[in-house]
Amino acid sequence: MATLLRTGRRAEQASWRDFLELTKPKVVVLMLITSLVGMFLATRAGVPWTVLLFGNLGIGLCAGAAAAVNHVVDRRIDAIMARTHKRPVTAGRLSPRAALLFALVLAVLGQALLLIFTNPLTAWLTLASLLGYAVLYTGFLKRATPQNIVIGGLAGAAPPLLGWVAVTGHLSAEPLLLVLIIFAWTPPHFWALAIHRKEEYAKADIPMLPVTHGEHYTKVHILLYTLILLAVSLLPFVIHMSGPLYLAGALLLGGRFLYWAWVLYRDSKPHAAIRTFKYSVAYLFLLFIALLVDHYLLLSP
Repeated sequence: MATLLRTGRRAEQASWRDFLELTKPKVVVLMLITSLVGMFLATRAGVPWTVLLFGNLGIGLCAGAAAAVNHVVDRRIDAIMARTHKRPVTAGRLSPRAALLFALVLAVLGQALLLIFTNPLTAWLTLASLLGYAVLYTGFLKRATPQNIVIGGLAGAAPPLLGWVAVTGHLSAEPLLLVLIIFAWTPPHFWALAIHRKEEYAKADIPMLPVTHGEHYTKVHILLYTLILLAVSLLPFVIHMSGPLYLAGALLLGGRFLYWAWVLYRDSKPHAAIRTFKYSVAYLFLLFIALLVDHYLLLSP
């Protein structure tokens, strides 16, 4: 760590909190919750403690590495935006080189843990997810197309699949369905934030959908994607992956999400965009918890 701190002119001002912030811990925690759900849904016999501990640690370290690369690549954009201008690399507390070295250490450690304590397929899929977010989305798609979050969202949707494969060692339809839920959730989740931060994205010359096509067009698409998400979220019940408890939870949570998408479309409440964004975070967390609770109720005699 001392070596990392010496790599930049102003890096001596950095603290452990700056390195932690590089990993976007709140985002990683939400990803690990979905990874945990994937693990517990994959088996009826209990998840081995080595996979539970080191599998999630490996996935989390790789996710943190991707986030650190994002801090470096987006430092010019972050300097313009109010919510990100104090990030460690942007503010100069860490040099880009230090952040990239830190990301490399996290990625290598994460991959090593996955190879040793889970299986090669999990390690390769996690690496693909890391590269998809850090290179394809952050380095190219984000600046290339207003559909950036739709195409790049697949990388962020991978954790439940990674958790499942860490336990089973193979792919199957169920974890791919969990990926599909997060994939459908990502556009309305992120576009709501993009509406709230529209002026900042425009100033940074990032072609987010509200900037290139206007707010009304974006609100229509948020509403449409929320309807798609509601339909997709019912599929675990349709394929008998879950029971009536999950079905009730998915309908209630999805109905509430649809309510906020409609409020945003109609612009009928103040600060509707950021309130929709905040609800979307709670929605995903509660939906996966409902799936997990329902699963273990189904296993009860």
